[in-house]
Amino acid sequence: MSIHFTFVLSFVGFTAAISVRLLIALIALAQGASPATVGALASVLALCPLALSLLVGHMADRHGSRWLLLAGAVLTASGLLIPVFVIGVDALYVTALLAGMGLAFNTVVLQNLVGIQSRPEERTRNFSNYSLVTACCLLAAPLLTGGLVDFAGPTAACLYVVSLSGISMVMLLVWGGGLPAGSGKPRAGAGMPAASASSGMWRALAVSSCVQLSIDLFQFCVPIYGHGIGLSASVIGVVLGAYAAAAFVVRVAMPRLIARMGEQRLLAASFWLGAAAFLLLPLSQSAAVLAAIAFLFGIAMGCSTPLSILMMFSHSPAGRSGRALGLRLTVNNTLRVVGPAVFGGIGAAFGMWPIFVISAAVMAAGGLISRPGVSLKDL
Repeated sequence: MSIHFTFVLSFVGFTAAISVRLLIALIALAQGASPATVGALASVLALCPLALSLLVGHMADRHGSRWLLLAGAVLTASGLLIPVFVIGVDALYVTALLAGMGLAFNTVVLQNLVGIQSRPEERTRNFSNYSLVTACCLLAAPLLTGGLVDFAGPTAACLYVVSLSGISMVMLLVWGGGLPAGSGKPRAGAGMPAASASSGMWRALAVSSCVQLSIDLFQFCVPIYGHGIGLSASVIGVVLGAYAAAAFVVRVAMPRLIARMGEQRLLAASFWLGAAAFLLLPLSQSAAVLAAIAFLFGIAMGCSTPLSILMMFSHSPAGRSGRALGLRLTVNNTLRVVGPAVFGGIGAAFGMWPIFVISAAVMAAGGLISRPGVSLKDL
């Protein structure tokens, strides 16, 4: 099966996942939810990836990808049908739980598929192309979701996400049999903790966690801050779309940037740029300026995300790449569960400024960790 089929599955699946995250926040805010409630919903969305990612990676190594991806699409569609029929913030918690389960299946399996379908000399290029696909999702999802909420209502927006999951189901049922099969049995050797310690994967985990937490905090802050200064859902979608557009642009140029700067220098520079963007964000109440700052942040994260995934896959033990990526997502989602709830509480008690400052500090820490020649022992 061509890797291009994996890229198409990734586009459809991640467009649905990103739409769910924004849609839950917008529906909750429209129903009068506080920043703390929005943070709690984001934490629930990350709860299942936290609990399931390592198990899903293990299952992908042993049993292949087709049925795991199909289960993810079914769970996402089921979650988004709930607010169509049940109005209220409580129903959104069930939506977040089911959609989070779907996200756990999709993220681990699709990232692993890109790696195992690539020869070593193709891996950097294919992960870069995969990152371009996800950048397209980041651009398409907020624009479509915000526009649908404004002009057709939340029910139409929910059904749009359900239709995306339906497309994934059809693709997997018809053509999914060509995806790589799993090993069918556990491989002998040391477990993941020992393998991680011996191969330097903990540094990759730390870098990846800083990347993911920063992205989630940005996507958490922008709807709340934008809503607080009177921006409509569609304008908030445009601001998030600017972030996605920048991620797409910089990923086109990534091979040249890597050749010029090297992977580690580029990763460190992207963290410093992202920290600057977080500090600039609360200084403006203009949608145009916010979009420009989001574009700056997108340039930073457009580099750091694929580089952190590539780092993790490259350090994974042979035959255990699914579990390694599952471990990465487990660590990431530990922060994603705790982070939005904690920062939502901070926002409710003290306003948004402390969140922006702490987020900038997280990015600065990522810049320190990812510098060339630096290990966790040096910090």
